Amino acid sequence: MNRSKDRERPILAITMGDAAGIGPEIAVRALSRDETYETCRPVLIGDGSVVRATISGMGVATAVRSVSRVAEAEFTPGRIDLIDLHNVDLGELAPGAIGPMTGRAAYEFIVHGIRLATANEVDAVVTCPIHKESLNAAGVPFPGHTEILAKETGTTDYAMMLIAEPLRVILVTIHLSLKRAIQQIDPPGICRAIRHSQEAGRLLGIASPRIAVAGLNPHAGEGGMFGREEIEIIAPAVHQAQAEGIDVRGPLAADTVFHRARQGQFDVVVAMYHDQGLIPIKLMGFGRGVNVTLGLPIIRTSVDHGTAFGKAWQYRADEGSLLEALRVAATMARRRAGPGPTAQTDSSDLL
Repeated sequence: MNRSKDRERPILAITMGDAAGIGPEIAVRALSRDETYETCRPVLIGDGSVVRATISGMGVATAVRSVSRVAEAEFTPGRIDLIDLHNVDLGELAPGAIGPMTGRAAYEFIVHGIRLATANEVDAVVTCPIHKESLNAAGVPFPGHTEILAKETGTTDYAMMLIAEPLRVILVTIHLSLKRAIQQIDPPGICRAIRHSQEAGRLLGIASPRIAVAGLNPHAGEGGMFGREEIEIIAPAVHQAQAEGIDVRGPLAADTVFHRARQGQFDVVVAMYHDQGLIPIKLMGFGRGVNVTLGLPIIRTSVDHGTAFGKAWQYRADEGSLLEALRVAATMARRRAGPGPTAQTDSSDLL
């Protein structure tokens, strides 16, 4: 075995997601590609009966090798290394339906992956989609992946970054009504998002990222004519970040800043609220975008789509977003600081 080559392929834990959705299918599709194993060393965390039924239904020439520990994985193309949690009853599974069994199982896959990452047994966690209502039906007191990750890692300062090359967007507020988002925007929160942009740059190989901060109001407030949030809240945060030596500009009009980033003027855009940032991301790269959680002690990336219950177990899902999430996780893992199972080496594969 070429150990030098292996050090360039980080070990990635992939969580299967909600078994009633498209997670099992996109995981099998991605892990049936030889090129996946050129980028990383993947191990799937899921349920063996579901994975084998998915392979059978898809008719792909892929085998499953159950392992109890990551150290037992062989990372061989054509054979999926699976940590089987045995937590889905295939006879009780209803494709495309909300249910406590699949919600509980999805939660257990995530927790297992996080614990492998915090124990430095894997370099990153890549998550397939889960369903919030299934989590709730299972009595899991979290609305989604981000909150589970934060709780399990003891993290209070974190941010969501979305990537759809060439756009990279970080959100100041996430899953809030527009009214509440506006109420919660403040200089400390904007500063945190700008600092997370610096972290993202380091992990993506951008030594000094050029950061743009979007305004909240039309035309970034037009000097106070359309609102004073830019003057009283956003500009002070930008000035504070500039005083810290960060290359950041703003507030800039949101109707042009994403175009300017696409043209190469900026590396990261800080958006004030969910749809302000996600609409251009989805427009640019629907089906191939990547969700990254910043601020955690581990690396986590995810697909940018949901469980797609309407096409679950019909074997027509697209694995493009998962492949991108694997690629981004591998790049970030190669560049992260600190100890881990993969030696940190310089790499030229910038995103």
